[in-house]
Amino acid sequence: MAGDDPDAAAAGDEGPDPHAEQPVVTAGAPSMAAEVAVVLVHGRGATADGVVNLAESFYRHGVAFFAPQASRSRWFPYAAAAPVERNEPHLSSAVDAVERALDTVADTGIPPERTVLFGFSQGAAVVTECLRRRPRPLGGVVVLSGGVVGPPDRSSPDVAGSLGGTPVFVGSGDADEYVPVERVRETADLFRALDGDVTERIYEGLEHGISEAEFDLVRSLLDDLLDG
Repeated sequence: MAGDDPDAAAAGDEGPDPHAEQPVVTAGAPSMAAEVAVVLVHGRGATADGVVNLAESFYRHGVAFFAPQASRSRWFPYAAAAPVERNEPHLSSAVDAVERALDTVADTGIPPERTVLFGFSQGAAVVTECLRRRPRPLGGVVVLSGGVVGPPDRSSPDVAGSLGGTPVFVGSGDADEYVPVERVRETADLFRALDGDVTERIYEGLEHGISEAEFDLVRSLLDDLLDG
């Protein structure tokens, strides 16, 4: 999420919908037998397979994973703080890719109230943008080391809709060199304005990564959904 991608000059080579032909990787419980779904959105330079492997840390029996893959392993070519227009059409294509993954979940029969959206780093930015544009109640939202895309004035919603009390966890570290604490705060404020039930955590000394405390919060969220 920091700085421009070396191949950003060629960003236009991918067409108007850069992520359209990318797969959705599935893992965990067989989807037709799963009780809860987690849509996992990977970070920049990572892969759908990689974020599925990461999610093994909070796997539970009955949980199915669905992970969309980004073209060139990045959802948008420029820094998250860049003007939104600079990251188009990639950002809109990324939102559409997450929506296709959510549609795949729905097709298995798992309802939105038992579906969690999870994003790390650039994936957290995509999850935030998806719900900023198309808010709706879900089983949970997890946004780690990332958040609002664009300038600070986008930290307020400008569309109708509500998360309807969806549990939202926004976490990051105060030593993250890519994501300023101010952006994390703005992200939490956005989700509050969208009627999310927000838990915000800034971890002292944590760099750009995921702490065990954050994994524990995800485990607790999934346990609550499975017990519900």
